[in-house]
Amino acid sequence: MVAAPIDHIALDDAGIAYVRGTRIKVADIVVDAETWGRTPREILESYPRLSLAQVHAALSYYYDHRDEVDAYLARELEEYEQLRAAIPNRITREELEQRQHQEARRAGAG
Repeated sequence: MVAAPIDHIALDDAGIAYVRGTRIKVADIVVDAETWGRTPREILESYPRLSLAQVHAALSYYYDHRDEVDAYLARELEEYEQLRAAIPNRITREELEQRQHQEARRAGAG
């Protein structure tokens, strides 16, 4: 028997898996499926340029390489948390609403 290759996934120079011919990371599709519980058909709503076969291939890649993809997602989350901690929100929601209210009053008075 000869194996039929399915060629929907490619790795970049850093070893990150993408849907071949796109900029869509396998990890992005995994988040939709695993975190948000979306089905492959629902995922297509977010990625209309993909085929159902490409979505399934991305998920298959994940199931075969779960440790690598999960490690990538953990690194991305850690980087996000570090950036968020380094650049705290300088304005609270209440302060923003007060500014908007003041600007609206000024616009109405002018």
